[in-house]
Amino acid sequence: MSEKDLFADGEITVHGARQNNLKGLDLRIPKKRTTVFVGLSGAGKSSLVFDTIAAQSRRELNETFPSFTQQYLPKYGQPAVQSIDHLPVAIVIEQKKIGQNARSTVATYTGIYSLLRLLFSRIGKPFIGYSDTFSFNMPQGMCQTCQGLGYVDEIDESALVDKNKSLNQGAITFVSFGVNTWRWRRYADSGLFDNDKPLKDYSPKEWELLMHAPQQQLHHAPAAWHKTALYEGIVPRIRRSILHKAEAKHHRAEIAKVVTHKACPDCHGTRLNARVRSNHINGQNIADVCAMTLAEVVRFLAAIKVPLAASIIRELTTMLNSLINIGLGYLSLNRGTNSLSGGEAQRIKIAKYLNSSLTDLVYILDEPSVGLHPHDIRLVKQALRQLQARGNTVLIVEHNPLMMSGADYAVEIGPVAGNGGGQITFEGSFDALLKSDTLTGRFLRQPYQFKTPRKTAQGFLERRHIQENNLKDVTVKIPLGVMTVFTGVAGSGKSSLARSLMNSIETPIINLNQRAASVNLRSTPLTYLGIFDKIRQRFAKANHVSSSLFSYNGKGACPTCKGKGVTITNMAFMDPVVQTCEACHGRRYSPEALAYRYLGKTIADVLEMSVDQASKLFANDDAIGPRIHDLQRVGLGYLKLNQSLTTLSGGELQRLSLATQLNGQGNLIFLDEPTAGLHMQDIQQLLRLFNELVDQGNTLILIEHNLTVMTQADWLVDVGPDAGRYGGQILYQGLPTGILNQRASYTGVALKRVLAGHAK
Repeated sequence: MSEKDLFADGEITVHGARQNNLKGLDLRIPKKRTTVFVGLSGAGKSSLVFDTIAAQSRRELNETFPSFTQQYLPKYGQPAVQSIDHLPVAIVIEQKKIGQNARSTVATYTGIYSLLRLLFSRIGKPFIGYSDTFSFNMPQGMCQTCQGLGYVDEIDESALVDKNKSLNQGAITFVSFGVNTWRWRRYADSGLFDNDKPLKDYSPKEWELLMHAPQQQLHHAPAAWHKTALYEGIVPRIRRSILHKAEAKHHRAEIAKVVTHKACPDCHGTRLNARVRSNHINGQNIADVCAMTLAEVVRFLAAIKVPLAASIIRELTTMLNSLINIGLGYLSLNRGTNSLSGGEAQRIKIAKYLNSSLTDLVYILDEPSVGLHPHDIRLVKQALRQLQARGNTVLIVEHNPLMMSGADYAVEIGPVAGNGGGQITFEGSFDALLKSDTLTGRFLRQPYQFKTPRKTAQGFLERRHIQENNLKDVTVKIPLGVMTVFTGVAGSGKSSLARSLMNSIETPIINLNQRAASVNLRSTPLTYLGIFDKIRQRFAKANHVSSSLFSYNGKGACPTCKGKGVTITNMAFMDPVVQTCEACHGRRYSPEALAYRYLGKTIADVLEMSVDQASKLFANDDAIGPRIHDLQRVGLGYLKLNQSLTTLSGGELQRLSLATQLNGQGNLIFLDEPTAGLHMQDIQQLLRLFNELVDQGNTLILIEHNLTVMTQADWLVDVGPDAGRYGGQILYQGLPTGILNQRASYTGVALKRVLAGHAK
C-alpha cells in the first residue's frame, strides 16, 4: 500500500512529544489503519502510545463531562506534548490480569451471567424469584454450606498438631503457632489446659476445646489472659484468620500440606442452593448451563423459542459468539477467572469490544501477543481486523514478529533503551520496515534454525498419572541439567503441568512467575536487590556521618516535599497540579544530605543513574558492583536505580527476580514466559543467559510461546491439541526437531512455517 493510500482516511498528528525520555517527537499516524510500535524495551514506545496519545485522549474526554462528574473520574494528567491533532476517543486494552477473586467467573466478568439470571427469572419454571435470586454472590441464591464459593476447605487435623507433645513442647505444628508466639499464647495462657500434658492424653472435652471450640469469651480466665481477647479452637481459627485472609499468600506451602479443596457436598460445586437449581429451561438449570462450554451454550439458547426471551437470547448469543470467534469457545461459563491464562484473559478483554457499533475510535493494545501461541495470535489478528474494518484506528505496542506482520504501518522508537532512546528511527509501511536497515528490520530478516541440543548427563525427572485441572492422566519426562520448553496453545494445560511438577518435587525449586517480584510504590531495583543500605553506608563512612542522612524516607528527606521530590496540589475536578519541589529541584534530599559526596557523586546523582551507568561507578566494589551487573545480565541495564517497580511490566519483574538467582548451581528453575515484553535483541541476550545458567549446572523449565526460544531448547514438551477440555494431553516430548512430524500439534505447524521462511 502506498503512503498516499495509507493516509487516505486522515491522520493523527503528534507535535513535540517529550513525555519521559521522548525527544520532542513529531509523528503522523494513519487513521483507520493498524499501526505497530516497535523497538527495544524501555526505548519509549509506551511513553508515546500510552502516556501521551492515550492519556491525552482520555483526559480530553473527561473534560467534556460536567465538573461535578469529573471529580469522580480517573485523572490522567497533562502529558508533555505540544499538541495532538485529529485525536479520536481512545479505548485502552492493557495487559493487566483479570482479578484473582474466587467469586469471579467467566460468566460474571463478561456480564453474561447477569443476562442468564434475567433469562431464568423470566421464563424458567417454576418461578422462584427475580434476577438476584439466581446470584451465587447474594444470600438468596448462594449455597449456605460453601457461601457461594463452590468448594469447602477440608483440614487434615492430624497435620496441625503432634499428639505426642504438650503445648509447651510445641504440639501445635502449624506455621505461626510456635511456642511463645502470640497465637500459641491464646492456648497456653487460657487456663483451659495442662500445658505439660501430651495431647494424646486429653479427654474428649479437652480435645474439642483445643481443636473445635467456637469463638467465645473466657470466664474466670487467668491473669495472663488478655481481658478483651476471645478464645477459639485451632481449626476455626485457622479457617477464619488465615485461610480466607491475605496472610494465606505467605503460607501457601504450609496450607497446601493441611488443606484440601473439595467440591461442596451440598451444591456439588455449582455454588447455588437447591431452590435455584430447581428452576429449569428445557430441562437445564442455570448451573447446568454455566457448566457448558461457550459453544454448547449457544446451541442451548438456539433451542429456546419463547418470544419473551428473544431479546435476551439475541444479546447473549452476540456476546458468546464474539468470545468463540476469538478462539475461546472451549471455556465454560463457570470457569474461575483466577484460573485463566494471561492469553485467555487478554482475548476476553478484546472480545468485549467486538460487539460495539461505535466507529472512529482508536483502540490501543499493549502487547496483545503476550501469553498467546502462534495459533492463537492468528485469531487475535482477525479480531483486530474486524475492529479496523468498522472504521477504527488500531495502535499496538508489540515485540512479536507474528503480531507485527498484521500491521499496515510501523513506527520504531530507539535507538537504545532509557535516556538514550525516545527518538523515531523508522516510520513507514510494515513492508518497508522488513527491508529497512533498522534494528527491528534486521532481526525480522534473520532466519529461524534449530540449535544442536545438549545431551543430558544427569538423568531425568519423571512423573506419572498427572490429572490436575484438564490434564488427562499424563506422564512427563524432563531431562535434568538442560533447558526444557513447555509449548502449546493458551489454556492447553502447560501451567497446570508445571504446577503439578513443582508440587511433586521435594527439593527446593526457584519459581519465577510473572508475579515473582514483590511490588509496592516505594520498592525500586536498589531496594529489591538489597543494596540501597550498602550504598548509604558507603556515603556515611566516606563522610563520617550517619547513614540515615542518606535516606529520603527519613533524616535526609527534603523538608519542603518530605522526600517526594514533588509537591502535589489537589484541584478537585481538574487534574492535580504536580510541581517539581522548588527546594530540592526533584532530588528528594535535604541540602545537608546533598552536601556530601562519594566517588564524586551526591546520593541523588547515584539514584538517578541507570543500571548501566551505576555498573561502571561501582565496578570495583565487590559488594555492590556484582549485584548491579546481574541486572545488566538479564537485560535491565536501562532501568534507573530509583525507578518504582510499579512501572515495570510482568516480563521485567520476572527478569528482576531472575537477577537474584544467577549465581546458584544445581537448581531447578521454572520461568513463565520470560520473553514477555522483550524485543528480539533482548531475547537473544536472555537466551545467552539461560545457556550460562545451564552451564553452571542448573535445570531450566520454561513455559514459552516464542518460536525462537523453542528452536533453542534442548527438549520440548508440547501440550494440546487444543485448550480446556479439548487439551490436556502430551502430544510430544523429546528433541525439538521431532515435533515437526506431529501433525496434530499447532506448535509443529507454526515451527514448520517459520523454518520454511513463510512467516515472521
